[in-house]
Amino acid sequence: MKAILIPVITLLIGYSYSLLNIPPAEFVPPATVLADTSGFDQEKALKELRESIKGKEDMPSVKVWKNVQMFTQLPAERLLSIMEKGYARSLGVTCIHCHNPKDYGSDEKQEKLITREMALMVRKINSELLANIEELGDRRAIVNCTTCHRGQKKPALFMEDEE
Repeated sequence: MKAILIPVITLLIGYSYSLLNIPPAEFVPPATVLADTSGFDQEKALKELRESIKGKEDMPSVKVWKNVQMFTQLPAERLLSIMEKGYARSLGVTCIHCHNPKDYGSDEKQEKLITREMALMVRKINSELLANIEELGDRRAIVNCTTCHRGQKKPALFMEDEE
């Protein structure tokens, strides 16, 4: 429950600021995605992945990539772009934060499983919770990874468990 309340509260605070014309904290994108200290070459990996799907770029992701559970009908190239420009930049990470570069379909990394759950949370916030705020009228408010993460692995308002 706490995991859902924090983003919702963050969203409401941001919405309140917008009503008062107070700008939210400025998002500063991470320096060219991503200082990776493991030696992983993001550019090279993305180039290889794009090469591996030549001729299949427009096919549904689920038919091209292994173990796709969300965005299954998006074109394969578009899913790759979402991972690169959406998820990686929003969290300031490279592919290997969630993926094993020898088996991108593997679910061995907890971060990949967390990301799926967070994507479901975002979907629920956007489609159910925000959609039910009558006062928004015809304005379409949305949240995404950047709303909380702002280019960092740890969400901006992440609260550590107190013991």
